[in-house]
Amino acid sequence: MNAPVELKKGLKQRHLTMIAMGGVIGAGLFVGSGKVIAKAGPGAFLTYAITGVLIILVMRMLGEMATANPSTGSFADYARQALGGWAGFSVGWLYWYFWVIVIGFEAVAGAGVLQYWLPNVPLWLMSLILMTLMTATNLFSVSSFGEFEFWFAGIKVAAIVIFLVLGTLYVIGAWPNRSFDVSNLTAQGGFFPLGGGAIVSGIVVVIFSMVGAEVATIAAAESPDPGRSIAKATNSVIFRIAIFFVGSIFLLAVILPWNSADLTASPYVSAFKAMGIPYADHIMNAVVLTAVLSCLNSGLYTSSRMLFVLAARREAPVALMTVNKRGVPMAAILGSSVVGFLCVIAAAISPDQVFLFLLNSSGAIILFVYLLIAISQIVLRRRTSPEKLTVKMWGFPVLSIIVVVAILLVLLQMGLQADVRIQLILSLAAWALVLVLYFATRSLRNRAPVEAVDKGPAAGGPATRVLVLANETVEGAELMDELTSIDQARSASYFVCVPANPIDTGQAMHRGAAFVWQATTEAAQARLNRTLDQLRTANLDADGALGDYRPLRALADAVEQFHPDRLVICTLPEDRSAWLRYDVVDRAREAYDIPVTHVVVQSTTVSA
Repeated sequence: MNAPVELKKGLKQRHLTMIAMGGVIGAGLFVGSGKVIAKAGPGAFLTYAITGVLIILVMRMLGEMATANPSTGSFADYARQALGGWAGFSVGWLYWYFWVIVIGFEAVAGAGVLQYWLPNVPLWLMSLILMTLMTATNLFSVSSFGEFEFWFAGIKVAAIVIFLVLGTLYVIGAWPNRSFDVSNLTAQGGFFPLGGGAIVSGIVVVIFSMVGAEVATIAAAESPDPGRSIAKATNSVIFRIAIFFVGSIFLLAVILPWNSADLTASPYVSAFKAMGIPYADHIMNAVVLTAVLSCLNSGLYTSSRMLFVLAARREAPVALMTVNKRGVPMAAILGSSVVGFLCVIAAAISPDQVFLFLLNSSGAIILFVYLLIAISQIVLRRRTSPEKLTVKMWGFPVLSIIVVVAILLVLLQMGLQADVRIQLILSLAAWALVLVLYFATRSLRNRAPVEAVDKGPAAGGPATRVLVLANETVEGAELMDELTSIDQARSASYFVCVPANPIDTGQAMHRGAAFVWQATTEAAQARLNRTLDQLRTANLDADGALGDYRPLRALADAVEQFHPDRLVICTLPEDRSAWLRYDVVDRAREAYDIPVTHVVVQSTTVSA
């Protein structure tokens, strides 16, 4: 029987550093910033500063929880621990949904950039090609994702840094035929030409352009030192937002008039042209394409890991938890990319109805996720021992409460703005659907199992080869008593099979995607070893092995290997047993023409 293949930890510190730096730099900065300036005026950089503070505080809250639980790869866990199963289920599935919609959107956006050079190639064809390339990159290996993202993020960061350097030189007058000039900040109707309220109203748009900072905490779970990586990522977000967003938007507002049509169309291209940089349009379009592909790449990675974690908690099909020989969760990646492909098809067939509906239905979801993260931090902070708080949220609890109130105000503002109200309504409908699915699946998991009836003693003589299937009950006193009573003469052989399942070993609730299989195998093997020691101490001829994470598959493999004449299946009581809910005992009786004894263990503590 084969132990599960673990998710490969293929990300190095340099990968994580660049993922963290480039995580907040998306196509929204390069393309959407001009529209924000047009709506808010020259003071738009204040909009980015206010929004940046909110994102920084959310990341600090996430960093506190992540460093206190450094092996947990999904912040859905924090919501589950703090608020209950419904919150963890909501965060996991909502975050997954947000990113798979982003995947499709970015593929279409990338194809639109390519049409600048290839105007005669259909948009849908280039979108599908980009989706295929990025899916293949993620399927190849974890390190291939890391390398791709390292260079993509590097190009984005380099472009912003070059713009900051050249733009600063241009503004301060250290440029040919230029003198110090910041008149554009006030020349076109003043610093607040549209009123101070316009600065606040732009937050709704800006917050979505900063999404991605939290990806580093998920990626850190696949690094050799998660705690250190998470701490660095969360601490450095201040510098990244202050420099990349606030600094570059300030320069844009100084270099070009806020009401310039060129600024709205393509802000960075227009700024480079104003400075006289040759081939600015081609250079910046290439950078924007890189930013789009980076976001697409990260979206596939993030959504697939979230699916993996959900599957490990039986909140998604368990098949999504399978890992290939290269340590890649193929099923989870393909499950996420399929939705991306469907979005691309929707954009080609019905761009103004189906595709627009999908985009709107995910519009406020990231705010819901951030809201649950913030509430979770407030709850968990009071439950966490001080020595675990190596990274602390500033000004707790005042700043934490302010974050919750601020997110609620942004959601309220979305409800008041006619142009984005539909996004809030559809996003709330998506959350409601997720909650319906949660309670429906919980009812299914909690359904009463079929009462098991034992077949009785084996026909043709006493048992000589006894196969035991058990997991968290494998050390139970009732099982030990049953096994020692089966063969009073101590002449039978015993084979113990322990399915290595993240839920049944308890590891799914404590380990992130990259560590869950390793931790599961170690926990299951430790249980098996202790059980075999107990049996051998009782003078029983006992051997055993770990099995597939699916109990019936593990049983089938063990039957083929051991050829038993008696099966003993050990479970928890009906109200706590997942195996009984899925009729493992009855299905085993139907599959094998040998006696099956069902042992119920009340306590998992080994008797002395």
